[in-house]
Amino acid sequence: MIQYFKIAEQKTIAVDKAENAVWVNVLPPLKQEEFSELSETMDIPIDFLKDSLDIDERSRYEIEDDVKLIVIKTPTENNSFNLSDAFYITIPICIILTHNQIVTVNSFENEAIKKFLNTFQHRNTDRTNMMVLKIFEKITNNFQEYLKEINTRRNSLEQKLYDSNRNEELLQLMRIQKSFVYFITALRSNELLMMKLSRTNLLKLNEDERDFLEDLIVETSQALEMANTYTTILNSTLDAFASIISNNQNAVLKRLTTLTIFLSVPLLIASIYGMNVPIPYKDNHMAFWLPVILSVIILGFAIWNYLKRVRK
Repeated sequence: MIQYFKIAEQKTIAVDKAENAVWVNVLPPLKQEEFSELSETMDIPIDFLKDSLDIDERSRYEIEDDVKLIVIKTPTENNSFNLSDAFYITIPICIILTHNQIVTVNSFENEAIKKFLNTFQHRNTDRTNMMVLKIFEKITNNFQEYLKEINTRRNSLEQKLYDSNRNEELLQLMRIQKSFVYFITALRSNELLMMKLSRTNLLKLNEDERDFLEDLIVETSQALEMANTYTTILNSTLDAFASIISNNQNAVLKRLTTLTIFLSVPLLIASIYGMNVPIPYKDNHMAFWLPVILSVIILGFAIWNYLKRVRK
């Protein structure tokens, strides 16, 4: 689906043709026919439009025939039904700059473009560079918001783990850990992209726009640091719980081993008296109670001696 927008009288208006639009937004479902039509109409290399289909596309920029392509990663919720997948993943957004228009291509719906659309009427359409930077800003804000949301979920799951050592919470923490991996990789790639844009001045930014881009680089670095910090905390938490589980397992095995040793004494006596061979006092009316009393006495002495050593 292709959306065409322009600004008239400080309002965002949807139009039917690309020639009249300032911003062209391509949303899923993506069709080959729409790509071909848009490529011919706006004279855009079709490879630029298809790059967004690759979910693993890295953040980068490219120039071909005076058309500029910027690929940047943005976070989104993972709608996979696989319970082992990450809660959040990162997807590419392709930003294509022609002579006087901007085209965004999204393989999935994402909050960054929605937020940009809501504030599009406040943009100066003559400054497409600032429009690109504002998209960068929405993406960076999304990363920070999702990181805070993931960290809140992590704290909640950790609290539940303190109360019950269930596998469900551990599996969810592993899904959060995968989300952090996606975020760290994408943020590092986005940071390098912005730094390269600042260094090469691909967008031909003025002084105010360069300052704004520098601020975005700082915000991205802060988001990357947040992701690294939360990942370190989560890894430490998982290691701590692994140690706790191991210690609990050792304690249980110790108790079971002690119980086995205690029970081996009466079992030994009972097995001796249960043999089909002549034994002392077999004809005595106390033949049953003698081994029982002997077993209880020895077992009591063993338990008393064990408790005495433990208390020391």
